[in-house]
Amino acid sequence: MRTGLWGRAEQQDFRSRVRGTLLGGALGDALGAPLAGLTLDAVRAAHGPDGLAGPAPAYGRRGAVTAATQLTLFTVDGLIRAHVRRDTGTWHPPTDLHRAYLRWAATQHDWGPDERREDNGWLAHEEWLYTRRGPGRACLTGFGDDVLGTLDRPKNPAARDAAATTRSAPFGLLVGWEPALVLQLAVECAAQSHGHPTAYLSAGAFAVIVHGLARGDALDPAVQRALALLGSRPGHEPVTDALRRGLAAVTGGVPSAATVDSLAAGPDTGAEDALAVAVYCAYVAEDVAHGLRLAVHHGGDSPATGALCGALLGALHGETALPAAWLAELEGRPTLLALADDFALEMTQGPALHGPTQSSPAWLTRYPRA
Repeated sequence: MRTGLWGRAEQQDFRSRVRGTLLGGALGDALGAPLAGLTLDAVRAAHGPDGLAGPAPAYGRRGAVTAATQLTLFTVDGLIRAHVRRDTGTWHPPTDLHRAYLRWAATQHDWGPDERREDNGWLAHEEWLYTRRGPGRACLTGFGDDVLGTLDRPKNPAARDAAATTRSAPFGLLVGWEPALVLQLAVECAAQSHGHPTAYLSAGAFAVIVHGLARGDALDPAVQRALALLGSRPGHEPVTDALRRGLAAVTGGVPSAATVDSLAAGPDTGAEDALAVAVYCAYVAEDVAHGLRLAVHHGGDSPATGALCGALLGALHGETALPAAWLAELEGRPTLLALADDFALEMTQGPALHGPTQSSPAWLTRYPRA
């Protein structure tokens, strides 16, 4: 864990990167949502030869997010509550994340937040989250009961899509943790719904890359660190091979939708393919908008690749680099900002909020220890 004091400039930079990661991921998710299930040819037929220039309607509105953003919000909520619960002497983050994901699962079948208990915290009372936005089967079944999936007994051992990876950016924002611990926590929490090694190791690798960027590293050393940590993990080869394909494509000529389409591997995009697309697009992006447009124009899982690329670019450049016009239409933006700021406050000033000698009743109402 981090030791020492946060200076004011350091706190502001961290807050900007947290905001950038969550908002950037949501922007990419929303940009990709209208393209879900379309081939590259169908995208061009619907939106012109250059594809989308910006957000388009999905789920009845522009800027609508999918289950990827919903689950990312609950990942942040779970991490904050895990830190709050440390004061009680009960410190097992995978359990706290599992409880958070069960709170998300309840939003997928409840009519609304009116019947939610106070100990569900504030996020579970956000009305706009009570709608289904294309949740993957593995997430619904993985969190369909109270059983905690583990690496020894994972849920859905054949599931290798990107849904566990897209919710894993917040693990990378644990900047006081060592990268190996970030990898381990992301992997353990991914296995709660996605038990295939390719899926949970992609989630771990993604978290490690975000972690490096949130600490101020450039993209290349962050990716190389993830590759190094993956090397000792059984079943890592599909993930490391995909990452290397993404890196090799960077030097393959002018960035193009055709290159992205080849990396995405078609309609059955695996977690490793989505990660390769995101890394490639983050490398070659001229700016955030360019990187996100490139990331979603292919025949695979466009919301996932957009979300992953957006989180990487947001962690790398911070909130101010995100396209303001897109943010203005983003669904749930106030919730994303509030949660990002709460996370940054918890990570930098947690003991002052709920330490053994002092606590804030308002904070413990937002993030109950129960």
